[in-house]
Amino acid sequence: MIAEQRQYKCLKEQIFAHHVYTLVPIRSHDRYLIRKWRNEQIDILRQKEPLSAADQDRYFESVIAPSFRAKQPEQILFSMTKSHDLVGYGGLVHINWSDKNAEISFLLDTAYNSSPENFKRLWTVYLELLPQIAFDQLNFKKIYTYAYETRAILFPILEENGFVEEARLKQHALVNGEYKDVIIHSLFNPKL
Repeated sequence: MIAEQRQYKCLKEQIFAHHVYTLVPIRSHDRYLIRKWRNEQIDILRQKEPLSAADQDRYFESVIAPSFRAKQPEQILFSMTKSHDLVGYGGLVHINWSDKNAEISFLLDTAYNSSPENFKRLWTVYLELLPQIAFDQLNFKKIYTYAYETRAILFPILEENGFVEEARLKQHALVNGEYKDVIIHSLFNPKL
């Protein structure tokens, strides 16, 4: 296993596993593959322009690297692996430490994302692992998604995993030249 010695200061545990799938603190060597996937799937992200290699390097140096040392980082990102190979990435973003909540970020390899069966399997695994971080490690009150209505595949899987639709922002985001609803699903910490 190729392992970088990166650890988030804010987490006691660093690795979260489910069978052959693992979440590990985001690995620097994954950055160009992540960039490729983000550019290929730009229409489902809040990203407005394709990322250059220099953009990605800058982001990893100025945002990702300092997050490992922070007691309360703005985001906590993971590489998602299957038998040590990168299949996706994501984590907790827009973290509100005082209110104890965070938005879920998740993006799969474009090939996995284009298969509904693969997407469902990996999204379900991810939704099983992320609460271990948010609730067991960080004692957050809730985690939530912010997704365009065009991503209908997300919503039944979220609800099967205990998330509830908390809000619908009507015609909130311009996606491919059309205004679309943004749907927010939340999962609350069952211990609180």
